[in-house]
Amino acid sequence: MNLPHRVSVVEVGPRDGLQNEPFIMDTASKIRLLELLALSGLKRIEATSFVRPDLIPQLGDAEAV
Repeated sequence: MNLPHRVSVVEVGPRDGLQNEPFIMDTASKIRLLELLALSGLKRIEATSFVRPDLIPQLGDAEAV
């Protein structure tokens, strides 16, 4: 097998995961989640997405996050 010497892990839970939840997590909790993910050693974390809050309210605080 010809496997790569390195792989890249990109954590997308704060973006993809939270937008699928039926509740809206408060901004401070999102920031704490991101801090904990960074402390775990992750180098690439997709924190949020700039979308229309009326379509995806879970990410409506993207600028603050």
